[in-house]
Amino acid sequence: MPHYEYKVVPAPTKGLKAKGVKGAEARFSHAIQELMNGLAGYGWEYQRAETLPSIERSGLTSTTTEWRNVLVFRRLREDVAEAFAPELLPPPDSPVLTPETAPEPEDKPAQNPPSEKAGNAPDAEAEKAPKTEDSTTDNGVEDTSDVDDMSGPLKSLAASRKTVKSDD
Repeated sequence: MPHYEYKVVPAPTKGLKAKGVKGAEARFSHAIQELMNGLAGYGWEYQRAETLPSIERSGLTSTTTEWRNVLVFRRLREDVAEAFAPELLPPPDSPVLTPETAPEPEDKPAQNPPSEKAGNAPDAEAEKAPKTEDSTTDNGVEDTSDVDDMSGPLKSLAASRKTVKSDD
């Protein structure tokens, strides 16, 4: 559905002089013609002339109704979505895989990652081993060389501190 925008301009009240135009009616018609042709150059289409009431102040406290003649124009509105024409990307160079053209999966047994509950964690032996003075520094933090898997030593350190506090 097309969308329009409207423009309402006051109709000329007096004629416009021009070469070869004689008389009040011809000058008035020429003024309307120039106004309409000027707006048509900007894409405005003439729709109709209207006579509408306008309430205006008269003096300090009273109002009067004046009748105004206006010309109504419209033009097609260019919405952002309609004016925007997206550029389609070219198709990819590689063929598109469909379920019919996809390669068959090989039957391999699924590899499960080792779990810490089963005792297969890299630091499982470190957690089971008793803590000695050599493995901790003077501030009570365990010195470990493997930084990637620090959760095991930290859990054991926290567990040992809980048991020490509960014994006190």
